[in-house]
Amino acid sequence: MSQFTHFNEAGQAHMVDVGAKVETHRIARAGGSIQMRPETLAMILQGDAKKGDVLGIARIAAIQGSKRTAELIPLCHPISLTKVGVDFDIDQPAAAIHCTVTAETVGRTGVEMEALTATSVALLTIYDMCKAVDRGMQIVNIRLLEKAGGKSGHWTTQG
Repeated sequence: MSQFTHFNEAGQAHMVDVGAKVETHRIARAGGSIQMRPETLAMILQGDAKKGDVLGIARIAAIQGSKRTAELIPLCHPISLTKVGVDFDIDQPAAAIHCTVTAETVGRTGVEMEALTATSVALLTIYDMCKAVDRGMQIVNIRLLEKAGGKSGHWTTQG
């Protein structure tokens, strides 16, 4: 099993040195969901939310969140993103919205944290915009789905 990389030999937290790594095309895909009452989902789909286009604003928030990841996660490298895509899938039987974010860069470190942060911010934005009508919404299953590029190669979740 590998060691935690964000601690030095003395056990102190540090930012990992990526200076000697080769720049490669890197992709990460993360996902998560928000569950709500069916009436809340209907309001979102009909565009009746008091604060406006919920999914449109959540998409912009996700992109903005991905760009601010290094400001939020203390040991995360600031990186130059080349692309961030945000997709929402509506699951009416479950009264849920599933969010998938794909982040890309050409660099020396991966974009997993950017994809995960963007997913979280998108779902939090949906919660914020709809909390006046449904405080019981639940944000669930935020996780890395896939990553590619770099020394560790390609990885996908199992299930």
